[in-house]
Amino acid sequence: MTDAVLVLEDGRTYRGQAYGAVGTTLGEIVFNTGMTGYQETLTDPSYHRQIVVMTAPHIGNTGVNDEDQESARIWVAGYVVRDPARRASNWRSARTLDDDLVAQGIVGISGIDTRALTRHLRERGVMRAGIFSGEALLADGRRRDDDDLLAQVLAAPQMAGADLAGEVSTEQPYVVEPAGAPVATVVAVDLGIKAMTPQRMAERGIRVHVVPSTATIERVLALEPDGVFFSNGPGDPAAATHEIDLLRDVLDRRIPFFGICYGNQLLGRAFGFGTYKLGYGHRGVNQPVLDRATGKVEITAHNHGFAVDAPLDGPSVAPHEGGRYGRVVVSHVDLNDDVVEGLQALDLPAFSVQYHPEAAAGPHDAAYLFDRFLDLMNEKKGAA
Repeated sequence: MTDAVLVLEDGRTYRGQAYGAVGTTLGEIVFNTGMTGYQETLTDPSYHRQIVVMTAPHIGNTGVNDEDQESARIWVAGYVVRDPARRASNWRSARTLDDDLVAQGIVGISGIDTRALTRHLRERGVMRAGIFSGEALLADGRRRDDDDLLAQVLAAPQMAGADLAGEVSTEQPYVVEPAGAPVATVVAVDLGIKAMTPQRMAERGIRVHVVPSTATIERVLALEPDGVFFSNGPGDPAAATHEIDLLRDVLDRRIPFFGICYGNQLLGRAFGFGTYKLGYGHRGVNQPVLDRATGKVEITAHNHGFAVDAPLDGPSVAPHEGGRYGRVVVSHVDLNDDVVEGLQALDLPAFSVQYHPEAAAGPHDAAYLFDRFLDLMNEKKGAA
């Protein structure tokens, strides 16, 4: 086995064996609490520039297939697991996870106490980290000391202030068609969209035009949408100035809007609310969220490190330009920590949620939100 070392920004070090590619990788280290869905996690563009720690101890058991990918490639910067499977066993498996990690150059580490690491990140918060293995541990034929490795970690960019949507967005627009005649047309702005999201809309008869994050309002309007959707994605929402301006153009025209995850944060900023970085974020498939309108508790899938700072007590006037967008209410909250998990405009056809109703992998409690979006578009068409 090849030695590997994980070095955290605060100087803590974990030693194990290389898993996947051998070399060096740097990024923000986060943990995912899902017991399933490692393939969907790896291919989620929202994990761009992040080293992901899996809290489930056994990873790779079912191998990798070509059907469960959320994008065309693995996006994580690095991968940390405790016990990688010695062999893959599943009728859908096309290859091993280790083979995929090697083929795509994803540097990982195995054989460390991921429970202890997760507890450390929960107490100290996410931070920059680096995984080093093979020749990356050597300098002039000698083993590099931990201080040398730490200096390399501290030189890596931080996630705060990072504008990353353009790095993961599609370069060319494409269309996801429903099985039959379309009942509505949506323009989905790709900020790091997961493949299952337009599929969920297509299942409801919606034609989805997926466009790059650089799209202009003119390009959006040329597609004559009944609604506009903003996807999940990586980075600091405060840095996404172009996307926020585009969203305000959509709101100004009263086009029905739905946002997920990063899209929720951008809606919050378009309304004039602030956003902030969570201590360790929500990443997994088991977060309890309260729908405040119905009192229903949903178990939901999450992947976010930033959140919207909006008043939790009743409707408030969106602060942008003295209330230009009217009243807004926090529609959903996380029952673990009261983080804002959804926004609902009361004077505009716009809403968003911080979690993932497409839930690949994860629970389907929130799938009704796609129906709500279709209802919103139909109401707008009926009133026209």
